Amino acid sequence: MKRETSVWDRLFDTGVYAILLALIVVTLYPLLYVAMASLSDAGRLVAYKGILWKPLGFSLAAYKSVMGNPGIMTGYRNTLFILAAGVTVNLLMTALGAYVLSRRNVLWNKGFMMIIVFTMFFHGGLIPLYLVVKNVGLLDTLWATVIPFSVSTFNLIIMRTAFMGIPESLEESAKIDGASHAVILFRIIIPLSMPVIAVMILYYAVDKWNGWFYASVFIKTRHLFPLQLVLREILISNSTDSMSAGASAGDRFQIAETIKYATIVVATLPVLCIYPFVQRFFVKGVMVGSLKG
Repeated sequence: MKRETSVWDRLFDTGVYAILLALIVVTLYPLLYVAMASLSDAGRLVAYKGILWKPLGFSLAAYKSVMGNPGIMTGYRNTLFILAAGVTVNLLMTALGAYVLSRRNVLWNKGFMMIIVFTMFFHGGLIPLYLVVKNVGLLDTLWATVIPFSVSTFNLIIMRTAFMGIPESLEESAKIDGASHAVILFRIIIPLSMPVIAVMILYYAVDKWNGWFYASVFIKTRHLFPLQLVLREILISNSTDSMSAGASAGDRFQIAETIKYATIVVATLPVLCIYPFVQRFFVKGVMVGSLKG
């Protein structure tokens, strides 16, 4: 029997949909504005005031300038290295740590877990981290943005909880057949935890792609700058002169505005393209990793 919806129920539903619609607009409009501004004519964009729903004219000059900047291409190369090496190291170390912490017969398991959780709230700070990176010889290398951040405590807890949800009978059967811990982890536990692994890849990949702060602290050589550090330099330091060479001072200011927007698009487009393919694993993976404590 279908229950009749009251007026208050309909008003509540309408209010919820209105709030969600407003959130969608607030979230998507900045992305739309940046995309449309990057495709606009520089002179018309600088003179325009108001909401931007479509390009003002159509010009790819900003993208040509951005792609012709050697710093962008070098930044892409460095970021792809950090992404590939970082995600590989992160997944390996997180999986190994989660496997050990999820075993119920490990000595001092709870004590190790308390120490690991403690690091989520208290840590030495930036100066001790800088001294450690310097003393181990990682300063001014791309590995300085990878090795010191091999494990995220939050992600480790999520993966550990997911591993604990796998029936012990599978592990016991594998041990009877002579399987080692490496075989159990890589051939049983991880294949059964692919939704969580997909979420971990997303978390770590986005973190590596967007990371610029520690790169600015540890890396001083320009040809080692990751893409986000190049982007920060362009947006904050207004260093677009190399991409607008040959233009007059007035035209250079106008072109610089569209170059900034084009640089943002170039830097964020890969993540926006990849996210829909892993989004279907996102909710399932997080829920699997949060059911047990």
